[in-house]
Amino acid sequence: MNPQLLIVLGLLVASVVMFVINKPRMDAVALIMLVLLPFTGVITMGEALAGFSDSNIVLIAALFVIGEGLVRTGVAQRIGDWLAAKAGSSETRLLVLLMLAVAILGSIMSSTGVIAIFIPVALRIAQNTGMAASRLMMPMSVAALISGMMTLVGTAPNLVVNSELTRQGADGFEFFSFTPFGVPILALGILYMLFARRWLCSKTTAESKFSRPSLRDWVEEYKLTNREHRVRVTGASSLIGQTIGDVEMRSTSGASIVAIERSKPTERLIRSSRKIISPSTSTVILEDDILFVDIVRLTESPEAIRQKYGLEELPLGGGYFTDQTQEIGMAEVMLGANSNLVGKTAVESRIRGRHGLSVIGLRRGNVAEEGDLLNEKLKVGDTLLVIGTWKQIRNLQSDASHLVVLNLPAEMSQVIPAARKAPQAVACLLLMVGLMISGVVPNVQAALIAALLMGALRCMDFESAYRSIHWKSLILIVGMLPFSLALQRTGGVDLAADGLMGAIGGAGTHVVLGSIFLITAMLGLFISNTATAVLMAPVALAIASDMNASPYPFAMIVALAASTAFMTPISSPVNTLVVGPGNYKFGDFVKVGVPFSLVVMVVSVILVPLLMPLYK
Repeated sequence: MNPQLLIVLGLLVASVVMFVINKPRMDAVALIMLVLLPFTGVITMGEALAGFSDSNIVLIAALFVIGEGLVRTGVAQRIGDWLAAKAGSSETRLLVLLMLAVAILGSIMSSTGVIAIFIPVALRIAQNTGMAASRLMMPMSVAALISGMMTLVGTAPNLVVNSELTRQGADGFEFFSFTPFGVPILALGILYMLFARRWLCSKTTAESKFSRPSLRDWVEEYKLTNREHRVRVTGASSLIGQTIGDVEMRSTSGASIVAIERSKPTERLIRSSRKIISPSTSTVILEDDILFVDIVRLTESPEAIRQKYGLEELPLGGGYFTDQTQEIGMAEVMLGANSNLVGKTAVESRIRGRHGLSVIGLRRGNVAEEGDLLNEKLKVGDTLLVIGTWKQIRNLQSDASHLVVLNLPAEMSQVIPAARKAPQAVACLLLMVGLMISGVVPNVQAALIAALLMGALRCMDFESAYRSIHWKSLILIVGMLPFSLALQRTGGVDLAADGLMGAIGGAGTHVVLGSIFLITAMLGLFISNTATAVLMAPVALAIASDMNASPYPFAMIVALAASTAFMTPISSPVNTLVVGPGNYKFGDFVKVGVPFSLVVMVVSVILVPLLMPLYK
């Protein structure tokens, strides 16, 4: 063992130790190693930095952008809503559906890309259900890695092994050659994660203590429950043709119209074309308008109000219009010492006329006032809860002459900026998947084409695209890539391969396959699984030749082992990407990944010679 190899191995051990103790942070460790490795003389600084131009790194960044496009257009939200709706209150059902969705999509496109796309989906589900993100992120990464065992294009190591087969004169694998192995492993993976999830943190991060309030928090704090009503203006209504300013519902019935759902005259029959508008005093009420009404003080029953004005009651989908958070929002605003609204009532202050917002709550100090809020004289320091469209709320932020925006709800960050561009975003995604499957262009080029098209079709802008890239994960991957080259140049990998061939000579078939699997998986702890496949595929095929056996079982065992990268956060970019969102430590992957890797090894060693005979 030469001195340079000892130094490289020493740095590798040091980096693993720092990963384990989680000090310093992982991307900092990667940068430290990137700086130190050139001092060994094994690689140059240019080679250490080569990861920044690696096509896989660019691919991951492009897939982050595509994932953001799916989020901004609401595609990711709809997937999350569908999963949450199908799962109901069952965390078990949610985990199963999420893993199935990730594995199926990952079988036809980059597993790293799938994780980049599904991270915001899972985070949104976790936020809405109160579940810890850590309970979803690692099951997702497990499913994404298993997706590489489902089809030929599921992951890069499959293509590497297939290339080695054809280089040595054998026919390559077919597209679904991997499926008979991937499907049972996926089933076992789902069952395993249903058990192993108990080892993952079930608490939300400490940051949640300081998060912004939600609309539901305000509904409870301001006692808004049972004040909301949703009604349709019938053809017999006396409100038709009147403006909001003309209607005396507020003074006579204590009711206030806070929003109107309306469709364009040419789109009356198209339900999806309806949109929420914020009413002003000059807004004319039309037939078939759906009114969102807040009854501050009950001078007469809601039924009497409906009969009086010819309104039809409609069902509500959430507490105080919280099912309409894509259109309707709330904000807490405060009266400053110099506000000219001090001493006036909410009605006299004409907040609706000036800002298009309706006052629905009043808080003095820590106590929310009840009763006739609209006729209460306002004082310095009073906090008003206003409701309206998000556009009006954003406009209020830029106009602080009389009211100071004090708090905005967490739901504001979930508003879909480009909801109408969802079909275009899906088309870009399908184009990328089609290009990747066909092989017409390299995967990275397919992803860049899709990302550029999303920008051209206004699914996103450049600012949101740059913000979407998880630079911490990319730095970690780039910083660890030079170890692969350093271990090859110092003979570390050859040493391991030669030792394997010497140790298993003359052993039985299952022992040989198990040894190849184990060495491949162990190498994947320290270098990328793609590099592992590059190094181990020739070794495995050489052993097959020595045994006069079919090369396919040996090639398959290397491919399956290369995807068995569950044991550390640096074993695969898939794991690396979920470290931050899941708030994981190095030990979490060891605790969950090692037992399942052993399960996959046993299943693979049994199934491979069974489905791919060694001798013909």
